[in-house]
Amino acid sequence: GRMETRNRSMLFKGLVVDIEQFEVRIGEKGWHTYQIVRHPGGVGVLPLHDDGTVTLIRQLRPAVGGTLLEIPAGRLHPGEDPAACGGRELAEETGLSARELVPLGYFYPSPGVFDEVIHLFLGTGLSQGNAEPEHYEEIATVRMPVGEAVRLAASGDIRDGKTIAALLRAGNVM
Repeated sequence: GRMETRNRSMLFKGLVVDIEQFEVRIGEKGWHTYQIVRHPGGVGVLPLHDDGTVTLIRQLRPAVGGTLLEIPAGRLHPGEDPAACGGRELAEETGLSARELVPLGYFYPSPGVFDEVIHLFLGTGLSQGNAEPEHYEEIATVRMPVGEAVRLAASGDIRDGKTIAALLRAGNVM
């Protein structure tokens, strides 16, 4: 059924996200207040080389107070095609370009709080160029066998949600 809402207001408009507050009718339980973080969405690409290795990146994530091992990824511009965004971010962060971006579907990284959707792709037919990260990004690339990356995701050593999801789904198309 359709979600019934009332009393919508934008509490905060930020650099990347906005926060909206509204009430939702939950069946017979009445109206409940929610605060939702509005995010434009993102794209992640798992770059798979012909030799069966993948390139991941290690970068500082101030939100978690440390660095994480992740697939290359970035934020969608309004109305932007996810594959175009994926190709752009892959090239900027790693210098790689992919001949083919195979869709791995999308997922909701934190649906209790965020409306963010992340689209995932497997990048194949890779060629190496020069990386051009954003001026504030400090990114190191790490190349390893895809099986090792899957093992690190399963063991909890890779803790980034989009990277775990991409490695899991890539098994269906590889």
